Formats: sequence, structure tokens, C-alpha cells
Amino acid sequence: MKRSEINQKIRETEAFIKEHGFHLPPFCNWTPEDWKEKGEECREIVDNMLGWDITDYGLGDFDHIGLTLVTIRNGNQNNPKYTKPYAEKLLISEEDQICPMHFHWSKMEDIINRGGGILMMELYNSTENEELDTVNDVIVVSDGVKLKIPAGTVLEMMPGQSVTLTPGLYHRFWAKKGCGKVLIGEVSKCNDDNNDNRFLEPIGRFPTIEEDEPAYRLLCNEYPL
Repeated sequence: MKRSEINQKIRETEAFIKEHGFHLPPFCNWTPEDWKEKGEECREIVDNMLGWDITDYGLGDFDHIGLTLVTIRNGNQNNPKYTKPYAEKLLISEEDQICPMHFHWSKMEDIINRGGGILMMELYNSTENEELDTVNDVIVVSDGVKLKIPAGTVLEMMPGQSVTLTPGLYHRFWAKKGCGKVLIGEVSKCNDDNNDNRFLEPIGRFPTIEEDEPAYRLLCNEYPL
């Protein structure tokens, strides 16, 4: 991705989040120049990868396979210095922009439609060898209600609705075409993007960036500390 594309997406996302009455923590507004003045007092932000995350999963087709994320808070199960056992994110899904099929070995998460359009969530169990289980029904809880649905069912989640994703449950999601992009909330156990994502197809996690203009905000894997 070009840095100019990332900058524009962050600006658009800031406006979209503000439209829905949500306020980001201060570190999300820091510029690269602000970061030059930060020190070890900000170590938790760096170690736990808080802040902006724009990904095309290394495929170079962000409009169709990608996601905009903001990690607001996060613990770190790999570092005993951090005892926080939970995480919170915002995710912004564009119309027909796929977050690829994946599951987590450890993380349980609630995915919530916080506003905007309709969130489409496709679900499968995983097999013992971590492939898609296309046969067995999926048991999943949505807003306190247990559902039994056929493998591959796509739930349509209206604003306010949520689904609980347990470890090993394959899922992919996108905003329904013609209904607008979606502001998604994620409330979960600690998030570990380096060790706890099992994508069905091998893909990357962060984009390769072409530096065609200065960064507006640093991404969560770019901090100088």
C-alpha cells in the first residue's frame, strides 16, 4: 500500500468514528513528531501494539481484502509485566471488503456491530487438522441467545447485535454491499497477532508500504521505541 492511501484511510476513519460518537484515546492522535518526544512511559502502547493498524494482509488489494483496526487496550499474555487479561478494538469494514477466514487458538471475542451498515459473519467449525468443517452444525451465542446453524451460515448483524467467537471457530466478515461500511467493536481476551491467528489460506499480516508521502499517524508496528 502507498503511505498516501494509509494516511487517507486513517483520516476517513477518524471522521467515521467521530460521526458515531466514539472518542479514541490520546495516543491515536499522536503524530510521528509527537512520538519522537515519547519515552519509556509509553512502553505499554508499544509492547501491546495499541493504536492504528491498516492491513491488506500482504495481498496488495486492500479494497477487497483488508481491514482498518484500532487497538484501544490490550494485555500481553507473553509478558508477565502486563496483567490485563482483556483487549478492546475498533474495526472498520468497508462494503464487500473481506476479512479473510481465520480462527484463534486462544482468544475468545465478542464481535459487535457498533453502527453503520450490516455486518456479514460467515462461520464454520474447524476440524482436528485445522481445516474447515463443512459438515457439522455450528453452535454459537449471539447476544445471549444460543444458535445452532448449518456450517457456512452467514449471519446478518444489524447495529447493536453481536456474536461470541470461541477458540477454533472459523470466521470471516465484511460489510454488506449497498448498506454502508460498519463500525465494529471487538471485546476479547488478550490479542496476540504474532502467535494466535490461524488463517485458512497462508497470508501476511501487515502491508508492504510504499513511502510516497510522510506518515500522518504511525501504525502499531512502526513505533520508534
